Amino acid sequence: MMPYYWTPTTQQQMMPPQVALPSSRPPGREESYIENILRLNRGKPGTFHFSFEHAVEQGKNTVTVRGVVEAAGRDHVIIRELKSNHRFLFPMIYFDFAEYDEEMSYFNQNP
Repeated sequence: MMPYYWTPTTQQQMMPPQVALPSSRPPGREESYIENILRLNRGKPGTFHFSFEHAVEQGKNTVTVRGVVEAAGRDHVIIRELKSNHRFLFPMIYFDFAEYDEEMSYFNQNP
C-alpha cells in the first residue's frame, strides 16, 4: 500500500504523471444538451413551458412564458417576456419544452 502522506519513516515516492485521456468528441464541437440548444436560439421568440411538482394553489403547477431566451446555463434559463419585458429565472429541472415561431438553430449533424 502506498502512503498518501509523508512521515519520517517513509521515503518520498514519485507519483506517475497524469495522462489525459482522449475525448470521444472532436474539439470545438458542442454537445446537444438543452441549455446549449437554448443558447443557439437566444433572442428568437418562442413559448416556454415549465411545470412544478409542488403547486402553491391547486391546479397551478404549470407556467407558460411567451418570450425570448436571454441566457441559459447548465442548471437555469433566463427568459424575457415579450409583452412586459419582465425577466424570469427558471431552474432547468422545471423546463418541459419550448415552441419557436421560426426555424430553430441546431448543431451540425455531420460527423
